[in-house]
Amino acid sequence: MRPGNVRLVAGVGMLTLLGTALAGCGGRQDNVATDDTSTEVTCEVTADTRLGIATGNATGVYYVVGNALATQLPGATGGKVTATAAETGASVQNIEQLVAGKYDIAFSLFDTATDAAQGKGSFGSPQPVQALARIYDNYTQVIVRADAGIESVADMKGKRISTGSPKSGTEVIANRLLQAAGLDPAADIKAQRLDLTKTVDGMKDGTIDGFFWSGGIPTGGVTDLFTTQGDKVKFIDITPLLPKMNEINTAYQTGTIGKDVYGTPADVATIVVPNVLLVRENLDANVACAVTKALFEKKDELAKANAAAGGISLETADKTDPVAVHRGARKALDDLFAG
Repeated sequence: MRPGNVRLVAGVGMLTLLGTALAGCGGRQDNVATDDTSTEVTCEVTADTRLGIATGNATGVYYVVGNALATQLPGATGGKVTATAAETGASVQNIEQLVAGKYDIAFSLFDTATDAAQGKGSFGSPQPVQALARIYDNYTQVIVRADAGIESVADMKGKRISTGSPKSGTEVIANRLLQAAGLDPAADIKAQRLDLTKTVDGMKDGTIDGFFWSGGIPTGGVTDLFTTQGDKVKFIDITPLLPKMNEINTAYQTGTIGKDVYGTPADVATIVVPNVLLVRENLDANVACAVTKALFEKKDELAKANAAAGGISLETADKTDPVAVHRGARKALDDLFAG
């Protein structure tokens, strides 16, 4: 078996620093593991294999869970598979860079992954990506300054609104919600295409009136905002827009952010969408199998890094249609179900 992308690998204490470096240069390497579909999938990785994981904003859940997965992979694979998690702009960018060979595993929102598989939305043609597994759900978190006069998405007209990092899944959902509310994202709001850290800073200093964020719960940056700002910020209810969102993609569902998550006065109804872990369709099947098994066998450790990972479930792992499950991941899931 040929090794995966050769990358610089640091100890656990260096993951954050190295992830930031890779995010800047893309982490591209020349040795890309390819799958021989004529061979049986054994889940045994016999050669040292180094992988790059595309995650998301540093204060988001993708980044935290991605680093936790990278930390767990060596122990789960007898030291054969090591990985580095990199900070990125998230879903759309992750898929583009996954296909380009800059990363080997990518976190993505399911609606964006569906667009990629079908060649819709941000993608002009079907992309050669497949799923390792559906994982936890992302919660659409739409938060505004309490004094901004915003009670609904439609009220954002003329306001300074952060729609998330460019080419992120958050930006995709933000623009769709704005359109569902009858607004033109390019003309009707003062769009701020910022990552979560800069967005939270803008909410604190009053330069941003509201923002969209799609992430697992709790999200560190949102926790910080509610901890420091208290009742100066609030959620708005976006669930009336769900029917129009479902006309675009049936991945969108209703969900609830419990009041204990961020210390809000009451539970918050919202729109959720699942996340998936993606790989290129030609990734070596035994590597895909080993990583997928590690994802579920080390789930409790991932959940210690962020509670959102507790939502990873075998019951929904292969619910990724129209995104195909990679044959190596299918072997892993079948073995886990049987076990």
